[in-house]
Amino acid sequence: MAEQEEQETPQRFTFGTVGFDARFPNTNQTKHCFQSYIDYHRCINAKGEDFVPCKQFWHAFQSLCPSEWVERWDEQRDNGNFPVDL
Repeated sequence: MAEQEEQETPQRFTFGTVGFDARFPNTNQTKHCFQSYIDYHRCINAKGEDFVPCKQFWHAFQSLCPSEWVERWDEQRDNGNFPVDL
């Protein structure tokens, strides 16, 4: 048992946030949040969920957007009344 515990190495957690985006130079990141959400869903609709560059948009909106907003937007997409054509 002790040998097994010694062999397990703790995983490092790297906390990161979205880098600078020249389209959104202001400190208010609301538009950046919404645009990243839209870009992610457009990307996966066009290229599929396994397309690696789409992950950049996913990380951006997960980092910037409050979870309540994302849940609401997901519900709107499911109901077909999301305000943007994806």
